[in-house]
Amino acid sequence: MNRIDTLFARLKSEGRRALMPFITAGDPDLPTTAALITELVTRGAHMIEIGIPYSDPIADGPVIAASYHRALGHGVKLAHIFQTIRTLRAETATGPLTAAPLVTMVSYSIIHRQGVDRYLREAVTAGIDGLIVPDLPVEESEGLCRKATALDLRLIQLVTPTTPRDRAVQITRSTTGFVYYVSVAGITGERRSIPPNLVENVAWLRTQTDLPICIGFGISTPEHVRELAPVADGLIVGSALVKRLIDADKLTRAEVVKEIGQFVAELATGLDVPAARPSF
Repeated sequence: MNRIDTLFARLKSEGRRALMPFITAGDPDLPTTAALITELVTRGAHMIEIGIPYSDPIADGPVIAASYHRALGHGVKLAHIFQTIRTLRAETATGPLTAAPLVTMVSYSIIHRQGVDRYLREAVTAGIDGLIVPDLPVEESEGLCRKATALDLRLIQLVTPTTPRDRAVQITRSTTGFVYYVSVAGITGERRSIPPNLVENVAWLRTQTDLPICIGFGISTPEHVRELAPVADGLIVGSALVKRLIDADKLTRAEVVKEIGQFVAELATGLDVPAARPSF
């Protein structure tokens, strides 16, 4: 059984939600990425979203876009990323990372250039459990979804506040693993507050699908996590974490990993609230 499905089945039975930090592969370097993945899981993260660096980020704000450019500037390649994850999975075969899903955020341009079949095979052998492809329209996703499913990979697709409801339903029917609900219209980045209609929108979406719903974009504090945990199955945190890598070259790897691990541990405290399912 796919690790994503196993995780959400377990958390549902326990009345808990998932915390999913985002990190850019290769920022500041791949050994730090590997150390961060292990640290974040031990500090309260349930699964990790790994950004595959791309020169023209699709929906990413300046923080994550800059991290992609830093990684590319350091010469990080897709093959290096897969090898790092493959090695990490082998080295942690008996630890907490064994059950933790790893999901790549990747442009379809990279998949197409690599070749769909080859990309998926490499992802599976590396120990990846799912992929998010933000620039793949739902109308063109059937083939990738079918091939991914055949390899026990999950194709996670995005619904936004501006997605028409009939299209949102179409997206959920073409999605496996979980639905990624984008909390705000626009690019990634920290926000001071949660949009007022977010809870209502997620509540409606829940009536349309049995898949877990994870909320991302703009979540940056334990208070945000605490506010959204009752209505979400998972919370995704990206820019607030990645910005802590901007000055990574001024710290040792151990210091960087410790600082970000502590941040994730603080976010995880926001999960400790009673679950609720508001009706639409």
